Amino acid sequence: MKLRLLYKILTFSFLLFSKGAFSQTEIVRGIVLEKKVDGKTEPIIGATLRWENAKNGTSTDAKGEFSLNKSPQNHELIVSSVGYKTDTLMVHSLDFVTIYLTIQNSDLQEVVVKSEATTMDRMNPIHTEIITTKALAKAACCNLSESFETNASVSVSYSDAITGSKQIQLLGLSGNYIQTNVENIPSIRGLNTTFGLNYLPGTWLSSIDVAKGAASVVNGYESMTGALNIELAKPDMAEKLYLNAYGNSQGRGEINLNLANKINKKWSVGLLTHASTLQTKLDQNGDGFLDLPLYTQFNGLNRWKYQSDKIMAQFGVKALYEDRTGGQVNFNPDTDRNSGKFYGFGSRTQRYEFFSKTAKLYQSKPYQGLGLIINGLVHDNVSYFGFKNYAGTQKSLYANLIYQNIFDNTNHQYKAGLSYLLDDYNEKYIDSTFKRTESVPGAFVEYTETIPDKLVVVIGGRIDFHNLYGTRFTPRFHLKYDIAENTHLRLSAGKGWRMPNAIAENFGMLVNSRQLKVVGGVIKPEESWNFGASVSHDFYLFDKKGTLILDAYRTNFQNQLIVDMENADLVRFYNLQGRSFSNSFQAEVNYSPAKRMDVKLAYRVFDVQNDVLTPTGELTLLPKQFINRDRFLMNLAYATKFDKWKFDFTWQWNGSRRIPNTNEAHVHSATSPSVFAPAFSNINAQITKAFFKWEMYVGGENLNNFTQKDPIIGASDPFGKNFDASMVWGPVIGRMVYVGMRYKIK
Repeated sequence: MKLRLLYKILTFSFLLFSKGAFSQTEIVRGIVLEKKVDGKTEPIIGATLRWENAKNGTSTDAKGEFSLNKSPQNHELIVSSVGYKTDTLMVHSLDFVTIYLTIQNSDLQEVVVKSEATTMDRMNPIHTEIITTKALAKAACCNLSESFETNASVSVSYSDAITGSKQIQLLGLSGNYIQTNVENIPSIRGLNTTFGLNYLPGTWLSSIDVAKGAASVVNGYESMTGALNIELAKPDMAEKLYLNAYGNSQGRGEINLNLANKINKKWSVGLLTHASTLQTKLDQNGDGFLDLPLYTQFNGLNRWKYQSDKIMAQFGVKALYEDRTGGQVNFNPDTDRNSGKFYGFGSRTQRYEFFSKTAKLYQSKPYQGLGLIINGLVHDNVSYFGFKNYAGTQKSLYANLIYQNIFDNTNHQYKAGLSYLLDDYNEKYIDSTFKRTESVPGAFVEYTETIPDKLVVVIGGRIDFHNLYGTRFTPRFHLKYDIAENTHLRLSAGKGWRMPNAIAENFGMLVNSRQLKVVGGVIKPEESWNFGASVSHDFYLFDKKGTLILDAYRTNFQNQLIVDMENADLVRFYNLQGRSFSNSFQAEVNYSPAKRMDVKLAYRVFDVQNDVLTPTGELTLLPKQFINRDRFLMNLAYATKFDKWKFDFTWQWNGSRRIPNTNEAHVHSATSPSVFAPAFSNINAQITKAFFKWEMYVGGENLNNFTQKDPIIGASDPFGKNFDASMVWGPVIGRMVYVGMRYKIK
């Protein structure tokens, strides 16, 4: 009896203990669905589920199903997914749960997107700013180089006083270190870096993604300080007709015509065209040289798009022709080309491209995909600078095969693929020939882990096999941590490398009497590490929303092509010996103090230095030339109801920068004092009036009329030893006023 009683007591105690133990490990299972208008349901993949006041959570799998641990105090289950209304339901039992989410109001979402000219990509762990068509319309925006006037991160300037070529800067370094893609296809690189910013018309652009720091390994190894990805107007999304006409007080005129047609449910076709010219000779500073080169450009793109439930394909061709002439006002290219009577500059560019983008779609598994990008081009340029002749041809082929999928659920995603890049260069400058063929097959993998509403970590790496420079490994790391609902921290680190094109990337250094000299004989690939951190915080002030963004980045070069102009008679190219680095800090505030009014305030500071070789072989660390230390930007925008009137005002203050000492026969030594150019301001403004189907805009640039005094040294003797038109640090031309119109049929 005692044994039987003891057995019953132990059995009862075990059952009590088991019930308590199991109560700590109960599991709720269920499915998350979207109910269609026709009554059908579809599983929602990647929906996040978590208990109120609990840190643990999970996501739905490929079938929309989930399982989640439940403790006795957990009852309120929060379910959310991008594009759907978040829902909260009470769960008291362990029965299988079926949850239906409803789609958010799409009209409301569209209004929110359109109301922002620039926005941070909230989901991307890479610090990325999206410039929308609204921001692009704030200025004349006739080409890509004029698309950053209201952007605090990217600045654009003329590289010299004759050719009209422009260069961009990001994180204190030139655009050569920015990977610039058009719809994820490498574009402004190689010989196209000279005038490539002028070859993308503003009316073609749909948006621009500006990513700071090391970019994704999926798109290549050339990103060293950041990446730009330009999206063009899509034939199935763009207006049926978009006509833009523009003219300015400097004599420049252009016309852009975009056409799009949806042939049927699967096929659509688009045509983007551009024609522009400047034939007015301007010499506002009276130095005998044209302030801007004369030019004529024709540019076109034809693209087709096919989309079904299983395949999405885009393919098309591009063609460009441009002819530009500059130099002295009286120079005639037909009669004075080799006479030595007048100094002249000429450049003729022809560029042809084809591209295709094909994707295999999985309707039941939208997280899975297979894509192939192929691009081929021929770029040909013939130029002259006085008696110095240049000819360059580039033939390139690019392919990128990308596969993406998940491990278990969408919190664990990966991308893997193969790439191939072929560049064939043939350049001639004066009596020297530069030829090389680069063949670079590569492979990459990138893994993304997500803890919903808390953390995103991206780890990637690629290995490339260069036929000239061997095997190279490129690692990248990105992290996004949600400190709070409105506060996000991003960290990044990564390596990048590229092969420089010394002449094409430094056209502005050829319009002078300096002698080009390559020290050491062999130019090696440039290589650097980039480290960065940024914090973004959304706040409310007087019930009005604002955003504060702080970021800091450092770039350390292991090797860099140094362009040394410290000797007044030479332009020396040599591989880095010693140190080279760039430190960048930026603070930006975006705020809407009133309805339909936006204010942007931004300040950035650079510390960019590199070692320079003195004549005695010593190294001296100097601030990099032509890089201003400080920059402040203020942009004010206001629109009346229904955007009938839009007003935009931008003020930029550019701090001082170091420039080479141009005194005759100067040779920089370790004890030589540095020369600095003064700070200056730029003021731009625009007013737009909208009508039923069209709008008219009028505006001005450099309205404060600031220009650099004597941008051309020795202009009276262009064939003498002191002639130099490459010392440009500020605006070459004064106030410019423009007028234009846009006509759209949606």
